[in-house]
Amino acid sequence: MNKQILEKYYLKQRKSVSDISKILNKSESGINYWIKKHGIPKRTISDAIYLKHNPKGDPFELREIKTLELAELKGFGLGLFWGEGNKKNKTSVRIGNTDHNLIKKFIEFLVRICKINKNDLRFSLQIFSDINPIEAKNFWKNNLKIKERQFSKKITVSISKKAGNYKNKMKHGVLTVYYHNKKLRDIIVSMLPK
Repeated sequence: MNKQILEKYYLKQRKSVSDISKILNKSESGINYWIKKHGIPKRTISDAIYLKHNPKGDPFELREIKTLELAELKGFGLGLFWGEGNKKNKTSVRIGNTDHNLIKKFIEFLVRICKINKNDLRFSLQIFSDINPIEAKNFWKNNLKIKERQFSKKITVSISKKAGNYKNKMKHGVLTVYYHNKKLRDIIVSMLPK
């Protein structure tokens, strides 16, 4: 089997072994054999899954930092993720908080520094039982200028046990913003101090 044909489909067009076997009318094991025989680097399972979900390439692009304003925004976004983000989650960039200005700044970091599409962000809301869920969701939608479809279908409601001073801080609940992309998550984590 011709090495250039395999490189064209597997490396340049980023097709799967399964796709190549259908195109060339050959078995998958045969395609795998020739990929190995020609010394073409094989994708990991993780890379193959990522490619399947992102066939057009990465849905983000890290911006080159050329101004002080962008450098500050990058530092601010990394600091927010370092302090408030969920680093244990291995598949997405996540940060949750009660402060809409903090969440807004992190979204700005993702949009302007990582060049993600804001419409690809997802949100979940957690509130106490004495908070109106519709008002809380509308607060976040209006302040962050996000769409209803970006929210998870279910709002998590925790039973409010007693009146406390949390009410001033959490009158609109805790909003978590998610960007589901393992590669971007790994890049951001790699930028954090060790």
